[in-house]
Amino acid sequence: MLEDLNSFSKKIQGKIKFNYSLKKHTWLNIGGNAKIFFVPETLIELKDFLLYLKKKNLSPFIIGAGSNLLISENIQNRIFIKLGKNFNKISLTKDNVIIAGCSILDKNVSNFACENHLSGLEFLSCIPGSIGGGIRMNSGCFGTEFKDVLLSVQVIDLNGNVHTINSKNIKFDYRQTDLPKNLIFLSASFKTSKKDKTQIVENIIKLKEKKQNSQPLRVKTGGSTFKNPKNSLKKKVWELIRENVDNQVSFGDAKISEKHSNFFINSNNASFNNMYDLINFVKKRVKESTGVSLELELEIVN
Repeated sequence: MLEDLNSFSKKIQGKIKFNYSLKKHTWLNIGGNAKIFFVPETLIELKDFLLYLKKKNLSPFIIGAGSNLLISENIQNRIFIKLGKNFNKISLTKDNVIIAGCSILDKNVSNFACENHLSGLEFLSCIPGSIGGGIRMNSGCFGTEFKDVLLSVQVIDLNGNVHTINSKNIKFDYRQTDLPKNLIFLSASFKTSKKDKTQIVENIIKLKEKKQNSQPLRVKTGGSTFKNPKNSLKKKVWELIRENVDNQVSFGDAKISEKHSNFFINSNNASFNNMYDLINFVKKRVKESTGVSLELELEIVN
């Protein structure tokens, strides 16, 4: 198997790495070594690799910016794909539609829109991660979600077939969509509207100030750990955690942020088990105290 991929790697622009550490590819800075880590730079490379995996009856895991991933140290038999730089291009149509590669960071799309005097994507300035990840989980903040601005998404399935899916045919829900897991997002189109750039900048500044005042920054975190529950208590998840869990509890270097109870941080060198134990401890305490079953927003890969 490895001999075939070594031969393939000499013919492509992308990179194939073996026994490759994923720690630096996650915001939590936690994770083991992937059996294979592939960074394609062209659609043809990606398609060829997917067809190769299909013949071997193997399935990949797609990693974006790694902003909401908790990856186990025990992943030595798993294969990961991270789209390369050629999948983060961005362009603008005459109808003020922005087309962005799905590996581009959300904040860069927001900046592009702002520079072109286009409104509607200001919220992306406050969402960590890439466009692909944002679509997958219908990310949002401060009242706006991907479902509100997405027009279509171009995808490739594990058989190498490319499709374009209109957003009207996607079922969006809170932090999730019904898009199949076997789809890799390639690019997406977003609707915008013309607006005075000064107003756009002011809006972005206000959103960033809200984020700075309420969320921990410049720390190793996976963002929101749990989704806000749909329950009769009418409370946000951070309130449920703050009221029912000792904020000083820790498992190794895995801790609850003092600034936002739904943000768990790796204060130094936390392991997967440290963070996993903290997650389960909080879930259990909230369930025992309130009867509410918390659902993860953070994605666990093991």
